[in-house]
Amino acid sequence: QVQLVESGGGVVQAGGSLRLSCAASGRTFRSNVMGWFRQAPGKEREFVARATWTGAMVYFRNYADSVKGRFTISGDNAKKTVALQMNSLKPEDTAVYYCAAGTSSSSDASQYDYWGQGTQVTVSS
Repeated sequence: QVQLVESGGGVVQAGGSLRLSCAASGRTFRSNVMGWFRQAPGKEREFVARATWTGAMVYFRNYADSVKGRFTISGDNAKKTVALQMNSLKPEDTAVYYCAAGTSSSSDASQYDYWGQGTQVTVSS
């Protein structure tokens, strides 16, 4: 059984930084795409960033327009980990952030097979 566990959420002032981490476990984990989504109160879950691997190398990174230039996704396919470095945070970044994994490089949440439990990020103004 595959499990994704996030960590690193918290409360930060606007302009600050946070780093989220996600670790996958499970002998059947075969995903080559890992990404981050977020969901703010009263809003739909939205794509944030994804990394696509071929072998051990990340060959494609994609970001939502709202986070480009501020967030960076990184990871290690061999270790089954992915991280999201979030800089210059804004109050509108406040949401529950979810790690996801799948085999289709997509910004569509329905294309992902596995999900973490979520970690809260709160940015105060």
